[in-house]
Amino acid sequence: MKADLTNIKNIIFDLGRVLLNLDFDASIKAFQQLGSDGEVLDHKNAYADPIFYNFEIGKITPAEFRSGVRKLLQNEQITDTQIDEAWYAMILDIPAHRVKKVQELSKNYNLYLFSNTNQIHIDRLLSEFKTQHGINFPSLFKTVYYSHEIHDRKPEVSAYEKVIKLSGVNPEETLFIDDLKDNIDAAQKAGLKTFLLQNGMEMTELF
Repeated sequence: MKADLTNIKNIIFDLGRVLLNLDFDASIKAFQQLGSDGEVLDHKNAYADPIFYNFEIGKITPAEFRSGVRKLLQNEQITDTQIDEAWYAMILDIPAHRVKKVQELSKNYNLYLFSNTNQIHIDRLLSEFKTQHGINFPSLFKTVYYSHEIHDRKPEVSAYEKVIKLSGVNPEETLFIDDLKDNIDAAQKAGLKTFLLQNGMEMTELF
């Protein structure tokens, strides 16, 4: 299935599962191994604690996040490094073929990134991306918008409105690509054109 690019001048990409491969289970398992009770964080309540939301909107610092994780896992002996490693375990890679496609698209469209993320994830991802690909990840886009920096996150309609205002794009000329229907629905409410990247679809095949 191809994305409809009729009258489109701008493309806003989600990061996770659109450009970046993720494995949420990896972090769940890593946190369970650190906790005094493996059931404290399971598939039903994973990432439901407010500390994860607050970290993604930049309301708390990395130090406060780590402190919250220790309380959540009921283990005050966990080191900062152990927490960071467990939290980052879900982050896999951004394959070269997707990087190439983004570079190709940048010749004809204004490209943006809008991601729900946090300081621990993005700092390490940017470092590893440069090591792997030899370029700075933000250089692929006209502007990048991270939830913890704009203090708002998907699927809040206000988050999309903030990105639209900051970027100055015309929503009717802008395609937003995401893998979650809730995010797509909210983007449509903000006036953006959208494409839902469903399981099994590959971003590079949309164009």
